[in-house]
Amino acid sequence: MAIIALATAGLALALATQIGVVLIQRAFPPQGRMIDVAGARLHVVELGPRDAAGPPIVMLHGASSNLRAMQPLGERIAKTRRVILIDRPGHGWSTRERVEDSTPAIQGRMIVETLTRLGVDRAIVVAHSWAGALALRIALDHPDRVAGLVLLAPVAYPWRGGAGRYNDVISTPLIGPLLAHTITLPLGLLVASSGASGVFAPQPMPDDFVRDSATLLLLRPREFIANARDLVTLKAAVVEQAPRYAEIKAPLSIVSGDVDKTVTTGIHSRLLAATAPQAKLIVLPGVGHMVQYAAPDLVASEIEAMAGRMTRDIMTAQ
Repeated sequence: MAIIALATAGLALALATQIGVVLIQRAFPPQGRMIDVAGARLHVVELGPRDAAGPPIVMLHGASSNLRAMQPLGERIAKTRRVILIDRPGHGWSTRERVEDSTPAIQGRMIVETLTRLGVDRAIVVAHSWAGALALRIALDHPDRVAGLVLLAPVAYPWRGGAGRYNDVISTPLIGPLLAHTITLPLGLLVASSGASGVFAPQPMPDDFVRDSATLLLLRPREFIANARDLVTLKAAVVEQAPRYAEIKAPLSIVSGDVDKTVTTGIHSRLLAATAPQAKLIVLPGVGHMVQYAAPDLVASEIEAMAGRMTRDIMTAQ
């Protein structure tokens, strides 16, 4: 009887998850277009004038997120610049064929192929959190495609500990997909707001952030598994690439908060600023992980300043 009861409960949760997926996807449909690349189909939203002077601004979101988390910043920059927002492979409305394609190296290749299909030769890459490692990898593997980097509370180096026990479990074959297709979405709905709020601390989370950022898309099984895999494999990835950061020749601006509890500034941003040849570091006192929300004017001015310098250089060369 106990086995029958567990099986019945599991089926009920699986059905509830599938219904929840349908409702979430209806509530947060794709906003842009889909671009097919090797191993993935990426969702891209373009803002601003396509013929704007200077290199386009490409924005990449972090873990447990999608492009809408970067959209308020993108809309601000798009008043004068071409902005390209991309759902990372496996996140938001982007898909990837293999959940194993979780590393910055692989995702970087997919991002670069997407930019090629958009006709973008070089871009300024703005990246938050997990995507900091991704942007750095693109600069290492495809230096001719990166005009500059603006990194917001970036992951760059290995850290103590792992990526969280629940990410390890979700990344485990069989049991991970079983949990993702049954209990993850119902439980996630209960803790989505408090979890997102914790990432903003000590700043308050904007009242409508969970809705406006389409955070609930993360609770879909395929994205939850992809996100867990990204986090579990990230540490080994930065161990591999970190010794090469001195090779990065592109100008690099880093904006971080001094009380970031998600990605420790002392481990990542300060060491990166001391290693990359053209790095500039801004540490914001009393600010946590979501620097683009805590100091949007400052972040926007850093992006605009870099873009402005490059636009002037291009015009002078002509």
